[in-house]
Amino acid sequence: MARITLTLPSQFIFNTRLTVRVSDINYGGHVGNDTILALMQDARVIFYKHLGFDGEISFEGSVGQIIADAVVVYKSESFLGDQLSVDIAVTDFNKYGFDMFYLITNLNTGKETARGKTGIVCFDYEKRKVAPIPKVLLKKLQAA
Repeated sequence: MARITLTLPSQFIFNTRLTVRVSDINYGGHVGNDTILALMQDARVIFYKHLGFDGEISFEGSVGQIIADAVVVYKSESFLGDQLSVDIAVTDFNKYGFDMFYLITNLNTGKETARGKTGIVCFDYEKRKVAPIPKVLLKKLQAA
């Protein structure tokens, strides 16, 4: 069976650290595969707050973001209490969005835990439709 490969950008623009919580652990005793997406979201929200936004749904007026697609490649286990480093990169800008990449490394073991990509599309929550990237967001992302 062919495996998905995900090539990461050569440069990351943001880093944050997260601690594995008990709610992140599955019945196998390690971070659950579904939790990796939640950790990516946590890191993304921290990144947006670092840029001066309240979160993911309010970049400018009623325009926020939605996730159009997601890819995760799992590399190694992480356990309760482990410290995870999450690096973020943004690429492939278009009129309505961009791709965000994540490199998750377990600081306790030094091993790569996972890598991921989410396709970000800007969305007007009042009009309930796709919207162009707000200029303020684009400017901050390109300056980061």
